[in-house]
Amino acid sequence: MIGTRLGPYEILAKLGEGGMGEVFRARDTKLDREVAVKVLPPHLAADADALARFEREAKAVAALSHPNILAIFDFGRDGAIAFAAMELLEGETLRERLVAGALPARKALEIASQVATGLAAAHARGIVHRDLKPDNLFLTRDGQVKILDFGLARQSEPHGSKSQLLAAPTMAAAAPGTEPGAVLGTVGYMSPEQVRGETADARSDLFALGVVLYEMLIGRRAFAHGSAVETMSAILREEPPEIKTVGEIFSPALARLLQHCL
Repeated sequence: MIGTRLGPYEILAKLGEGGMGEVFRARDTKLDREVAVKVLPPHLAADADALARFEREAKAVAALSHPNILAIFDFGRDGAIAFAAMELLEGETLRERLVAGALPARKALEIASQVATGLAAAHARGIVHRDLKPDNLFLTRDGQVKILDFGLARQSEPHGSKSQLLAAPTMAAAAPGTEPGAVLGTVGYMSPEQVRGETADARSDLFALGVVLYEMLIGRRAFAHGSAVETMSAILREEPPEIKTVGEIFSPALARLLQHCL
Protein backbone atom coordinates (compact mmCIF):
# COMPACT_ATOMS: atom_id res chain seq x y z
CA MET A 1 0.00 0.00 0.00
CA ILE A 2 2.90 2.39 0.76
CA GLY A 3 3.70 4.45 -2.33
CA THR A 4 0.36 3.76 -4.00
CA ARG A 5 -2.51 6.20 -4.49
CA LEU A 6 -6.14 6.09 -3.46
CA GLY A 7 -7.91 8.71 -5.48
CA PRO A 8 -5.93 11.92 -4.89
CA TYR A 9 -4.19 10.53 -1.78
CA GLU A 10 -0.61 9.28 -2.00
CA ILE A 11 0.01 6.75 0.80
CA LEU A 12 3.18 7.60 2.73
CA ALA A 13 3.28 5.45 5.87
CA LYS A 14 1.14 3.18 8.02
CA LEU A 15 -0.06 4.73 11.27
CA GLY A 16 -2.13 1.95 12.79
CA GLU A 17 -4.55 -0.91 12.30
CA GLY A 18 -7.77 -2.18 13.82
CA GLY A 19 -10.53 -4.63 13.08
CA MET A 20 -12.33 -2.02 11.00
CA GLY A 21 -9.39 -1.07 8.83
CA GLU A 22 -5.90 0.38 8.51
CA VAL A 23 -4.91 4.03 8.93
CA PHE A 24 -2.18 5.63 6.84
CA ARG A 25 -0.39 8.96 6.64
CA ALA A 26 -1.03 10.28 3.15
CA ARG A 27 -0.53 13.36 0.99
CA ASP A 28 -3.52 15.03 -0.61
CA THR A 29 -2.11 15.72 -4.08
CA LYS A 30 -4.92 18.14 -4.92
CA LEU A 31 -4.54 20.42 -1.91
CA ASP A 32 -0.89 19.58 -1.15
CA ARG A 33 -1.42 18.72 2.52
CA GLU A 34 -0.93 15.65 4.68
CA VAL A 35 -3.96 13.75 5.91
CA ALA A 36 -4.81 10.46 7.59
CA VAL A 37 -6.56 7.88 5.41
CA LYS A 38 -8.59 5.02 6.88
CA VAL A 39 -9.04 2.05 4.54
CA LEU A 40 -11.99 -0.25 5.06
CA PRO A 41 -11.14 -3.99 5.13
CA PRO A 42 -11.84 -5.76 1.80
CA HIS A 43 -14.65 -7.94 3.19
CA LEU A 44 -16.53 -4.83 4.33
CA ALA A 45 -15.74 -2.81 1.23
CA ALA A 46 -17.41 -5.60 -0.75
CA ASP A 47 -20.52 -5.47 1.44
CA ALA A 48 -22.95 -2.92 0.00
CA ASP A 49 -24.78 -2.43 3.30
CA ALA A 50 -21.55 -2.01 5.30
CA LEU A 51 -20.21 0.40 2.70
CA ALA A 52 -23.40 2.48 2.87
CA ARG A 53 -23.14 2.63 6.68
CA PHE A 54 -19.48 3.64 6.43
CA GLU A 55 -20.39 6.48 4.07
CA ARG A 56 -23.31 7.62 6.24
CA GLU A 57 -21.05 7.64 9.30
CA ALA A 58 -18.38 9.63 7.47
CA LYS A 59 -20.94 12.20 6.34
CA ALA A 60 -22.50 12.48 9.80
CA VAL A 61 -19.15 13.13 11.49
CA ALA A 62 -17.96 15.43 8.69
CA ALA A 63 -21.08 17.56 9.19
CA LEU A 64 -20.09 18.25 12.81
CA SER A 65 -17.12 20.46 11.86
CA HIS A 66 -16.06 21.14 15.45
CA PRO A 67 -12.55 21.96 16.77
CA ASN A 68 -12.80 19.21 19.41
CA ILE A 69 -13.86 16.48 16.97
CA LEU A 70 -11.54 14.81 14.46
CA ALA A 71 -12.40 16.26 11.04
CA ILE A 72 -13.48 13.99 8.18
CA PHE A 73 -12.52 15.49 4.81
CA ASP A 74 -13.54 12.96 2.21
CA PHE A 75 -14.98 9.54 1.48
CA GLY A 76 -14.27 7.62 -1.67
CA ARG A 77 -13.58 4.43 -3.54
CA ASP A 78 -10.64 3.40 -5.65
CA GLY A 79 -11.52 0.18 -7.41
CA ALA A 80 -12.46 -2.30 -4.68
CA ILE A 81 -10.97 -0.14 -1.90
CA ALA A 82 -13.14 2.16 0.22
CA PHE A 83 -11.51 4.88 2.29
CA ALA A 84 -12.08 8.03 4.33
CA ALA A 85 -9.63 10.95 4.50
CA MET A 86 -9.31 12.60 7.89
CA GLU A 87 -7.43 15.29 9.75
CA LEU A 88 -3.85 14.24 10.56
CA LEU A 89 -3.00 14.88 14.20
CA GLU A 90 0.33 15.29 15.96
CA GLY A 91 0.58 14.56 19.67
CA GLU A 92 -0.55 11.68 21.86
CA THR A 93 -3.69 10.00 23.11
CA LEU A 94 -4.91 10.58 26.63
CA ARG A 95 -4.19 6.88 27.25
CA GLU A 96 -0.54 7.49 26.43
CA ARG A 97 -0.47 10.55 28.69
CA LEU A 98 -1.98 8.59 31.60
CA VAL A 99 0.83 6.03 31.51
CA ALA A 100 2.75 8.47 33.72
CA GLY A 101 -0.11 8.58 36.24
CA ALA A 102 -2.84 10.98 37.33
CA LEU A 103 -3.01 14.53 36.01
CA PRO A 104 -3.21 17.78 37.99
CA ALA A 105 -6.83 18.75 38.61
CA ARG A 106 -6.57 21.88 36.47
CA LYS A 107 -5.28 19.90 33.47
CA ALA A 108 -7.87 17.14 33.94
CA LEU A 109 -10.69 19.68 34.02
CA GLU A 110 -9.31 21.49 30.97
CA ILE A 111 -9.35 18.23 29.01
CA ALA A 112 -12.79 17.24 30.28
CA SER A 113 -14.17 20.67 29.39
CA GLN A 114 -12.98 20.38 25.78
CA VAL A 115 -14.40 16.86 25.50
CA ALA A 116 -17.74 18.04 26.89
CA THR A 117 -17.81 20.86 24.34
CA GLY A 118 -17.23 18.43 21.48
CA LEU A 119 -19.84 16.01 22.79
CA ALA A 120 -22.37 18.82 23.10
CA ALA A 121 -21.91 19.61 19.41
CA ALA A 122 -22.37 15.96 18.46
CA HIS A 123 -25.39 15.51 20.71
CA ALA A 124 -26.99 18.63 19.25
CA ARG A 125 -26.87 16.85 15.87
CA GLY A 126 -28.31 13.67 17.36
CA ILE A 127 -24.99 11.78 17.28
CA VAL A 128 -23.92 9.69 20.29
CA HIS A 129 -20.33 8.42 20.51
CA ARG A 130 -20.95 5.32 22.70
CA ASP A 131 -17.26 4.41 23.13
CA LEU A 132 -15.62 7.38 24.82
CA LYS A 133 -12.35 6.43 26.56
CA PRO A 134 -8.76 7.73 26.89
CA ASP A 135 -7.74 5.84 23.74
CA ASN A 136 -10.27 7.91 21.74
CA LEU A 137 -9.19 11.28 23.11
CA PHE A 138 -6.20 12.88 21.40
CA LEU A 139 -4.10 15.67 22.92
CA THR A 140 -2.53 17.74 20.17
CA ARG A 141 0.78 19.50 20.58
CA ASP A 142 -0.95 22.89 20.71
CA GLY A 143 -3.16 21.87 23.65
CA GLN A 144 -6.34 21.02 21.79
CA VAL A 145 -8.34 17.90 22.62
CA LYS A 146 -9.86 15.92 19.75
CA ILE A 147 -12.52 13.23 20.08
CA LEU A 148 -11.62 10.34 17.78
CA ASP A 149 -13.39 7.33 16.39
CA PHE A 150 -17.09 7.91 16.32
CA GLY A 151 -16.91 4.28 15.22
CA LEU A 152 -19.69 3.06 17.51
CA ALA A 153 -21.61 6.25 17.01
CA ARG A 154 -25.33 6.18 16.45
CA GLN A 155 -27.14 8.93 14.63
CA SER A 156 -30.30 9.32 16.72
CA GLU A 157 -33.02 9.15 14.11
CA PRO A 158 -36.67 8.28 14.87
CA HIS A 159 -36.10 4.62 14.04
CA GLY A 160 -32.52 4.50 15.29
CA SER A 161 -30.31 3.68 12.32
CA LYS A 162 -26.96 2.38 13.53
CA SER A 163 -23.46 2.50 12.11
CA GLN A 164 -20.07 1.69 13.60
CA LEU A 165 -17.52 1.61 10.87
CA LEU A 166 -15.17 4.53 11.45
CA ALA A 167 -13.22 2.77 14.21
CA ALA A 168 -11.93 -0.58 15.30
CA PRO A 169 -14.45 -2.55 17.36
CA THR A 170 -13.63 -2.97 21.03
CA MET A 171 -13.66 -6.23 22.96
CA ALA A 172 -17.34 -5.76 23.74
CA ALA A 173 -18.46 -4.42 20.39
CA ALA A 174 -21.10 -6.16 18.36
CA ALA A 175 -21.07 -6.63 14.62
CA PRO A 176 -22.19 -3.99 12.11
CA GLY A 177 -25.94 -3.57 11.96
CA THR A 178 -26.31 -3.90 15.71
CA GLU A 179 -29.84 -4.17 17.04
CA PRO A 180 -31.15 -2.90 20.38
CA GLY A 181 -30.09 -5.27 23.13
CA ALA A 182 -26.51 -5.68 21.94
CA VAL A 183 -23.71 -4.57 24.25
CA LEU A 184 -21.59 -1.86 22.63
CA GLY A 185 -18.63 -0.03 24.11
CA THR A 186 -15.46 -0.78 26.04
CA VAL A 187 -15.81 -2.55 29.38
CA GLY A 188 -14.95 -0.13 32.17
CA TYR A 189 -16.31 2.90 30.34
CA MET A 190 -19.77 1.61 29.48
CA SER A 191 -22.79 3.22 31.10
CA PRO A 192 -25.29 1.09 33.06
CA GLU A 193 -27.73 1.17 30.15
CA GLN A 194 -25.05 -0.10 27.78
CA VAL A 195 -24.21 -2.93 30.19
CA ARG A 196 -27.90 -3.85 30.23
CA GLY A 197 -27.96 -3.84 26.43
CA GLU A 198 -30.30 -0.87 26.28
CA THR A 199 -30.13 1.97 23.77
CA ALA A 200 -27.38 4.46 24.55
CA ASP A 201 -28.04 8.18 24.41
CA ALA A 202 -26.21 11.39 25.31
CA ARG A 203 -26.24 10.43 28.99
CA SER A 204 -24.13 7.38 28.16
CA ASP A 205 -21.39 9.64 26.80
CA LEU A 206 -21.54 11.80 29.94
CA PHE A 207 -21.17 8.70 32.11
CA ALA A 208 -18.07 7.70 30.12
CA LEU A 209 -16.71 11.23 30.44
CA GLY A 210 -17.15 10.94 34.22
CA VAL A 211 -15.17 7.68 34.20
CA VAL A 212 -12.43 9.35 32.14
CA LEU A 213 -12.32 12.38 34.47
CA TYR A 214 -12.12 10.07 37.50
CA GLU A 215 -9.21 8.23 35.88
CA MET A 216 -7.39 11.48 35.11
CA LEU A 217 -7.73 12.59 38.75
CA ILE A 218 -7.15 9.30 40.59
CA GLY A 219 -4.87 7.50 38.13
CA ARG A 220 -7.05 4.41 37.67
CA ARG A 221 -10.51 3.58 36.36
CA ALA A 222 -13.55 4.07 38.53
CA PHE A 223 -14.77 0.54 37.87
CA ALA A 224 -11.62 -1.59 37.63
CA HIS A 225 -12.26 -5.23 38.51
CA GLY A 226 -10.63 -8.51 37.59
CA SER A 227 -12.90 -9.60 34.78
CA ALA A 228 -15.26 -7.99 32.30
CA VAL A 229 -18.25 -9.56 34.06
CA GLU A 230 -17.12 -8.24 37.46
CA THR A 231 -16.51 -4.80 35.99
CA MET A 232 -19.97 -4.68 34.42
CA SER A 233 -21.51 -5.83 37.69
CA ALA A 234 -19.70 -3.01 39.51
CA ILE A 235 -20.98 -0.46 37.00
CA LEU A 236 -24.54 -1.57 37.72
CA ARG A 237 -24.27 -1.87 41.51
CA GLU A 238 -21.41 0.18 42.94
CA GLU A 239 -20.42 3.80 43.42
CA PRO A 240 -16.76 4.55 42.73
CA PRO A 241 -15.16 4.26 46.18
CA GLU A 242 -12.92 7.31 45.98
CA ILE A 243 -15.35 10.06 44.97
CA LYS A 244 -15.26 11.11 48.64
CA THR A 245 -11.47 11.21 48.37
CA VAL A 246 -11.78 13.47 45.33
CA GLY A 247 -13.83 15.84 47.45
CA GLU A 248 -11.25 15.81 50.21
CA ILE A 249 -8.19 16.18 47.97
CA PHE A 250 -9.55 18.49 45.31
CA SER A 251 -12.92 20.07 46.09
CA PRO A 252 -16.48 19.09 47.07
CA ALA A 253 -17.69 20.69 43.82
CA LEU A 254 -15.50 18.35 41.77
CA ALA A 255 -16.77 15.35 43.72
CA ARG A 256 -20.36 16.46 43.03
CA LEU A 257 -19.55 16.77 39.33
CA LEU A 258 -18.30 13.19 39.27
CA GLN A 259 -21.34 11.97 41.17
CA HIS A 260 -23.58 13.71 38.66
CA CYS A 261 -21.82 11.99 35.74
CA LEU A 262 -21.62 8.58 37.38
